[in-house]
Amino acid sequence: MLSVIDTLEYHVSVRDYTDKKIPDEMLEQILEAARRSPTSSNMQTYSIVVVKNQETKKELAKFAGNQKHVETCDTFIALCADISGVDEACQIHDTKLAKSLETTMVATIDAALVGMSLCLAAESHGLGTVMIGGMRNNPRGVAELLGFPRGVYVAFGLCLGYPDSKSALKPRMKSEMIIHREQYFERRSDNFIEYDKELASFYRANGKESPDAAWTGVVAKQLENIKRPDLKNALESMGFSFD
Repeated sequence: MLSVIDTLEYHVSVRDYTDKKIPDEMLEQILEAARRSPTSSNMQTYSIVVVKNQETKKELAKFAGNQKHVETCDTFIALCADISGVDEACQIHDTKLAKSLETTMVATIDAALVGMSLCLAAESHGLGTVMIGGMRNNPRGVAELLGFPRGVYVAFGLCLGYPDSKSALKPRMKSEMIIHREQYFERRSDNFIEYDKELASFYRANGKESPDAAWTGVVAKQLENIKRPDLKNALESMGFSFD
């Protein structure tokens, strides 16, 4: 089993999996370890949905924009922001849950923390993982497929399986561009241009086509239009608040 530091330092997204099954005991150990993740005020405003059924994974893959690895991984995990439990706690005591942007953020952050812990625990066992933000493409469709009550949505998904192949470690931005000490410092455009060159070189060395602006250009194109413009309305209809 890999150490925590080694697991983090050698993390890569894995989208190609073998047919080898994850042992039930290993999966349960991973899930139980992830449940010890930090959670705001012990509210535990998250749920984990474990999906192994092939037809269900196939439908989830479609919701995620036809990402084939959602279908071909051994186990797919839906990491859910879930305020249904705290809502029920309020009802038990004849009060009403005051839904707000804060409750939505708490639940989403809880789901993200447990998801990262789950990813770390899985990779320490030699499994490959990749996170799937495409679960937010159609939150209502996913909720219906997985039988959610009101107050639950999938923040992101996680594919688990034994790697059939692993990518090379993608370079990150230099630490001095990310780590601020005492106060935030202003980053210069040339820092990003330098990273463009490094990332483009990495892609090309690994047989992938890449524009010269391998980071700034891609990010600028991805974010020039609002992504998932109906997401806020969809989540509000599912019981969340952004006020």
